[in-house]
Amino acid sequence: MTSASQTSPELSPELSSEAAAILAGLQKRHRVSLSPLAIREHRLQILQLDDLESLIGGLDPFADVEKFPFWVKIWEAAVVLADFMASQPPVEDGRVLELGAGLGLPGLAAAAAGHRVVLSDYEEQIIDFQRVSAAACGVTPQVEHLLLDWLAPPADLPRFTTIIGAEVLFREDFFQPLLTIFRQCLAPGGTIYLAHDFTRKSLPAFLALAEADFEIAMSRRRMRGDGKEHTIMLTRLTRHP
Repeated sequence: MTSASQTSPELSPELSSEAAAILAGLQKRHRVSLSPLAIREHRLQILQLDDLESLIGGLDPFADVEKFPFWVKIWEAAVVLADFMASQPPVEDGRVLELGAGLGLPGLAAAAAGHRVVLSDYEEQIIDFQRVSAAACGVTPQVEHLLLDWLAPPADLPRFTTIIGAEVLFREDFFQPLLTIFRQCLAPGGTIYLAHDFTRKSLPAFLALAEADFEIAMSRRRMRGDGKEHTIMLTRLTRHP
């Protein structure tokens, strides 16, 4: 059973002047707060929206996949992936790319565990949330940020020893663009780790496409969230020899 625990409230961490300015700008548009969260031995501070329902508006993340703003909450799959990454020793001279990072919990947990991390997403506002959280977690020196549109990625994307993503397989029209990024960005001998709720029907469809290029291994992780137990599929992809 995997779980993340809310730590007891603490005084807000001191932010750099840059992070404080970003936070002030976000506070003009949203009600936000830094929420303490424990992943293994790491005590993180994640900037989250307090007015979540005003953005979600009753949308269902499984039925309204084209409209749902997936970045606005910490998914159970992200907690499982964060826990996994916190358990992995950093690769010497390696870097981790989190795709569709949203609030960035898996990547920030990896950074807290000593990995060098690039958090990516498609909108500058999302990157701002990540920057504040990285500063609050004290991992800014180990974290970079990348504005990345999967449908129009730059031609000069670097290679990474590890690529991770939680709940990124929510639209079938993104499958081929994601596979293109995987092929372009995964370093020789590198590994991809994806985490998704067991009920997400798009996962088998994506893996059927991916198996042409990658060897696939899967394991189940269980955790409690929102008052119920969730089954999360943790998937590992490595290039065929």
